[in-house]
Amino acid sequence: MVPESIHDFFVASASVAGALIGLLFVAISVASGRLTPSAAGAQLHRVRAAGALTAFTNALAVSLFALIPGHKIGPAALAVAVGGLVFVTAALLLLIRSRQLHRDTLHDALFLLALVGTFVVQLIQAADIIAQPYDTDAVNTIAIVVIVCFLIGIARAWELIGGPSIGLTHELTALVRGRQRGARNPADEEPP
Repeated sequence: MVPESIHDFFVASASVAGALIGLLFVAISVASGRLTPSAAGAQLHRVRAAGALTAFTNALAVSLFALIPGHKIGPAALAVAVGGLVFVTAALLLLIRSRQLHRDTLHDALFLLALVGTFVVQLIQAADIIAQPYDTDAVNTIAIVVIVCFLIGIARAWELIGGPSIGLTHELTALVRGRQRGARNPADEEPP
């Protein structure tokens, strides 16, 4: 049972999820050339698009079922968590089968593993709600999972459209490599 204190959160998150799914469809149509089977890296872009859609759909389904009076959030969260785990398994198998699971796609694999962790937490909390319908802590945890799904979906959608990526690891590596190149080339240095 969803406590009244969190009811407004699920109203807002259902609205946000619906809007984000609509924007994702726009992003997919803009990036449709990258998703055609003949395009380089198409499988990876398809996994990104499907990952974003899975995360947003999870948030939408959980939020909408949380708004129905009664004990609906537990079974709904359980069902979409299982569906999400099936998606991640299929996506990993696709990357392995198409031989696209390598060092360059480690970032994408980590996103899929983050989805696995998210869905496993949701699955456990959903089972707890089904067993103990008045467990408000489990409902609150599922609300946090909805937020995590939004964040994962937004990140996947950003990568899908080719948004710029500025990461601390990348920037530190570039800085170190730049200094190493400068140290190796003393001819470029001015005389004292």
